[in-house]
Amino acid sequence: MSTLFLRTLRQDPADADVDSAKLLQRAGYIRKAAPGIWTWLPLGLRVLDKIESIVREEINAIGAQEVHFPALLPREPYEATHRWEEYGDNIFRLKDRHQADYLLAPTHEEMFTLLVKDMYSSYKDLPVTLYQIQTKYRDEFRPRAGLIRGREFIMKDAYSFTIDEEGLARAYGQERSAYERIFRRLGVQYVIVHAVSGPMGGSESEEFLAPLPIGEDTFALAPSGRAWNVEALSTPRSPDVEYGQTERMTCLSTPDSATIETVVSQANALHPRADGREWRACDTLKNLLIAVKHPEDGDHDRPWRQIVAIGVPGDRQVDMKRLEAQFAPCEIEEATEADLRSHPEFVKGYIGPMAVGPQARRNDSIADPVRYLLDAHVTRGSEWVTGADRSGFHVFHAVFGRDFEADGTVEAVEVRQGDMSPDGSGPLSFERGVEIGQVFQLGLKYSKALDLKVLDGNGKAVPVWMGCYGIGVSRVLACIAEFHHDDKGLAWPAAIAPADVHVLATGKDDKAFEAAERLVASLEGEGVEVLFDDRRKVSPGVKFKDAELIGVPIIAVAGRDTVNDGTIEIRDRNGDNDEAVPVDEVAERLVRRVRDMHRS
Repeated sequence: MSTLFLRTLRQDPADADVDSAKLLQRAGYIRKAAPGIWTWLPLGLRVLDKIESIVREEINAIGAQEVHFPALLPREPYEATHRWEEYGDNIFRLKDRHQADYLLAPTHEEMFTLLVKDMYSSYKDLPVTLYQIQTKYRDEFRPRAGLIRGREFIMKDAYSFTIDEEGLARAYGQERSAYERIFRRLGVQYVIVHAVSGPMGGSESEEFLAPLPIGEDTFALAPSGRAWNVEALSTPRSPDVEYGQTERMTCLSTPDSATIETVVSQANALHPRADGREWRACDTLKNLLIAVKHPEDGDHDRPWRQIVAIGVPGDRQVDMKRLEAQFAPCEIEEATEADLRSHPEFVKGYIGPMAVGPQARRNDSIADPVRYLLDAHVTRGSEWVTGADRSGFHVFHAVFGRDFEADGTVEAVEVRQGDMSPDGSGPLSFERGVEIGQVFQLGLKYSKALDLKVLDGNGKAVPVWMGCYGIGVSRVLACIAEFHHDDKGLAWPAAIAPADVHVLATGKDDKAFEAAERLVASLEGEGVEVLFDDRRKVSPGVKFKDAELIGVPIIAVAGRDTVNDGTIEIRDRNGDNDEAVPVDEVAERLVRRVRDMHRS
């Protein structure tokens, strides 16, 4: 440590907002270069390299082969898949001196696809899985949480290429299992969460989340142990409601009631229920308009806009992220005043199901009826108070399936604590987590967009099935630090610690330093990695604090007891297994503890 490029800090950096960011900087693993951009120091690189080595071992073991792409990429491949536009402001775009467009890669699906297209042409070449561990770039609006959400980060991404969907399922299963082994070896807790693919495209998708309260992702947990990303939750279908005794639909005056609160108030004041209970927000059906922003396609030579009506229970809030996931890869937004003016059948604040969907298509006076989708919580046969498409009026006792229909269902509202889980095992609870990995069955999206085809056994050109598998390597390091620390500092798992043993020579007596040097030589001769605090003019207290802060699993102290009693104190970083061992026995004892530690 007298020559190691290291400076520890006694105080937390002022702008560090999570424990991992505080401790990794204080212990001398990383330094901040700019918001969301970090410099790796020698200790940090040692830990990072060990994480990468474990990832490589497990991914190589399933037959994947490593490649390495540039981070600076041309625009054209991303334009072919529409992601040049879809990523919006989240990517770094730049021009070279010839005014050609480039980007700093946020992910590399296009490049992997084109590489295989360039080199392979027959089903005999498949299956193949390629991967890389490389730096990625995303222009985060507000970088935070140190390495957890940065603008530059290290990622392992793998891509499988198979001749059919069955081959894709096998590759997906292999990668998924490899991820479980990787995270177990790294000592990071994880939950496998069913997810949506988002801008990646494709079908089946699962996230590996580290359950941490600092996480930005909320996941829902069922009593069965299964978990879902909130955007991926599906509402269990409720049995149809018998409506034979329900009153006929009636249009009634509800003046000045363009909000759910005023509708309920006016309904109770002017039209009390026959059964004596009060009208509530859950009795109302609100209908909102959204605009779906489609990219250009075969029928449109430019991006286009579609208005869609969504019906949701009045006591539920719309979750725009969940709703947008239903329309991916399109983006959505609330309809504008201009959108409303283009549909004169809509009365703001009083939109009802009669002016949209199947009902509107039967009305010759409505020129361009919009699609009508009902939230999955609206049960067939249920009755509602909803807009009458007249200012100051609502219809009462409107029954879904009797008085109005819809074009389909959609997951549109926020999920609540206690909602039934999709697998029916019981009510949902909610936790927060940090995404550390994700696996996708991309299917044919990128192979079709980039014309990746091979000849099958009959000599016919067919598109290749693809899977995509990512691990946030630098983010994993931060999550491990979040799990493995205490109020004194880091406490790394043995598999990735920067060293196995931290040897401290303390005091002013040469005998302690000489004993420590002999111990270091013996340990290194047995293949044990050692961090040696040989600093002569640093107090024992500072050395102890640095050792606890840096977090090597085993600490060995040669000091006053070495001089007086001929012993060296050894203990685990967590404070357990303290023992004073004779100098001539300590190397053997430490080697045994290190090997036991790595076996466990």
